Amino acid sequence: MKTERGGERILVTGGAGYIGSVLVPALLAQGHAVTVLDNFRYGQASLLDCCQAENLAIVRGDVRDESLVRRLAAAADVILPLACLVGAPLCAQAPQEAQAVNADAIRLLLAVTGPDQRFLFPTTNSGYGIGTANAFCTEETPLRPISLYGRLKAEIEAELLASGRAITLRLATAFGISPRMRLDLLVNDFTYRAVTDRAIVLFEAHFKRNFIHVRDIARAFLHALAHYDALRGQTYNVGLSNANLSKRELCEAIRRQVPDLQIIESDVGQDPDQRDYIVSNAKIEATGYQATCSLDDGIRELIKGYQVVRRNQYSNV
Repeated sequence: MKTERGGERILVTGGAGYIGSVLVPALLAQGHAVTVLDNFRYGQASLLDCCQAENLAIVRGDVRDESLVRRLAAAADVILPLACLVGAPLCAQAPQEAQAVNADAIRLLLAVTGPDQRFLFPTTNSGYGIGTANAFCTEETPLRPISLYGRLKAEIEAELLASGRAITLRLATAFGISPRMRLDLLVNDFTYRAVTDRAIVLFEAHFKRNFIHVRDIARAFLHALAHYDALRGQTYNVGLSNANLSKRELCEAIRRQVPDLQIIESDVGQDPDQRDYIVSNAKIEATGYQATCSLDDGIRELIKGYQVVRRNQYSNV
């Protein structure tokens, strides 16, 4: 059902988070009526600038509350389940909560909604686990998640796609400034260390992954919403095609803007998320979507942003 402004009625769970805080204003600007369900577990005030919008409703609550979820979902045309314990370390710390929030809560949304209600779901390309050297992971590459976070995302992605009423976006590792900032993401973390410490101690420097700016993630959701009928029932990798980088290559990109950065490689240490792969984003690019925020531009904005924020305010762990 269209709103008076011609937009959709959209429920965004976790809408005050890192992605939601960028996506929700973009949805509002397009005339959609947006309801955000969030528990504000990090004390964030990321949606204050949106409160003047008449087409925004904010509900402080939990995605595990069946009666609340049932009521909010009944009024939505489109559901964006962003509420999530994000990342391998956080899910490993709280596995039962991860199961409840990252999987069971989305099964609840599927159960209480009907065939005409659409889902746009952010999954992760971390499900590719450890890829084959020099071979791009495509949407046809078998998923081999090596963390609880990746396994839960893969499970729910399969169930959503089987429902026939979802588009899933396998997001690359996000970076960039958001009103609900995160410093525990790789680019954001390394840039913070470069700005504040002028040194990065690097282990497993050869591990590769793909990256994507948070604003480009928001644009991918808008693209999927606008082209839902053509894209439905499928999954799409979403990343910067020129940003399949190793940790060492990422550090070198940061050093181009922080010239006195010291990069120290160490044999001691292990990434809690052992993924190592490169990704093709050709499928979504063939539909007309193209990421526009370069890694260099993202590093540049992070350097400015770190004159404002400090680590003890912004993390998921």
